[in-house]
Amino acid sequence: MNLGVLGITLVLAISAIGSAIGISIAGLASIGAWKKCYLNNKPAPFILTVFAGAPLTQTIYGFLLMQQMKSSDADPLFLLSMGIASGLAIALSAVIQGKAGAAGADALSETGKGFSQYITVVGLCETVALFVLVFSMVALG
Repeated sequence: MNLGVLGITLVLAISAIGSAIGISIAGLASIGAWKKCYLNNKPAPFILTVFAGAPLTQTIYGFLLMQQMKSSDADPLFLLSMGIASGLAIALSAVIQGKAGAAGADALSETGKGFSQYITVVGLCETVALFVLVFSMVALG
């Protein structure tokens, strides 16, 4: 078995698992926030879908890194290590982003205010995944 190919595959798979977990966290919170709005006869803000969908981008970062790794002639053990480590870092970013999105969805549905501040925190979580993507690409040479 080629360990490099395994690493190339894992970076996408692990990133996508993180996205799925993050989306479920923020998505469930958004649904709960809408429910509270409906129960209180308040408008349910559609903008909560932004919080729910934000962790999806980490799958794209995993795919982009996978493509870069595929075209690399780096040592297979290095590619395996990079695939696991980078995939986990990107996945954790998505999970934490889902948690931040969940808090933002809850706060926005209750107050109707603060979207800019909440989405800024969600964006900061995203930045970790972007840094991992770029720094990993640089390490590939």
